[in-house]
Amino acid sequence: MTDTSDTVLVVATVPRDLRDALSARYRLQDHARGPGGTWPPLSGVSVALTTSMAGADAALMDALPDLKLIACQGVGLDKIDLEAAKARGITVANTPDVLTEDTADFAIALIFAVSRNIVRADQFMRAGRWATERLVPSRRVSGKVCGIVGLGRIGEIVAQRAAGLGLSVRYSGPREKPWLPYPFVADVAELARQSDFLVLTCPGGPATQNLVDAAVLEALGPNGILINISRGSVVDEAALIAALASGGIAGAGLDVFAAEPQFDQALLAFENVVLQPHYASITFETRKAIIGLLQTAIAESFAKK
Repeated sequence: MTDTSDTVLVVATVPRDLRDALSARYRLQDHARGPGGTWPPLSGVSVALTTSMAGADAALMDALPDLKLIACQGVGLDKIDLEAAKARGITVANTPDVLTEDTADFAIALIFAVSRNIVRADQFMRAGRWATERLVPSRRVSGKVCGIVGLGRIGEIVAQRAAGLGLSVRYSGPREKPWLPYPFVADVAELARQSDFLVLTCPGGPATQNLVDAAVLEALGPNGILINISRGSVVDEAALIAALASGGIAGAGLDVFAAEPQFDQALLAFENVVLQPHYASITFETRKAIIGLLQTAIAESFAKK
């Protein structure tokens, strides 16, 4: 029988830096779904490594009877069956807080990238068009309204950054936070109607599935810009593409997509859309902190055996 006492079961595609750091201390074993999408059973393994995008379902936990820890790279837990983990006594460790500042900064960067044509102007220059053409005017940022959907850890930092740049901030979410100095707008469509920039920082999952639909985009209007750093599932992508094609909104900055790493190729046609590869939290500083948190959680789990 194979000794699994120092094995970390990798059940998702994880970044190379994380693999390298963990493999220096543990034996990493990749584990994938078999025919029919079922998880092959495996006993003796107490730690599984996943990501927020891949998650961990009850079927995986059933296939790993000795599992004690699910180590998740990322903040979101909507794709991890937390009830199943609790019922089985499995600890779930994720990596909150360490990516808050960088992700919030990225939302602000996308606001500028889209509204001030930063990426569009770069492409314009590289294509050699400056000598014969004029680039269309960009849009001012200061003095506008920034509506934030989901004022959690990241949303609050986005609000602080936006207010400091001269934007008027208001927000929506499952409940009002009266201790914060920003107006609460319960209805997302109404928030969109009041906003020049609609920034999505809410969690994914069934409660927010296609929350930003055709009606919200229509409310955002032809001068409004959508920024999504939350989850691709929050936006109805077909409705977004239709709104962009018709001029129903002014543009979008998208860091997340419904079926990552795939995305609708129709988005490539729009010069007023900035596309990013789920990159908001990818800084050297955040990567180091994430790896440190997961190393600690895994070490503590093995120490309890």
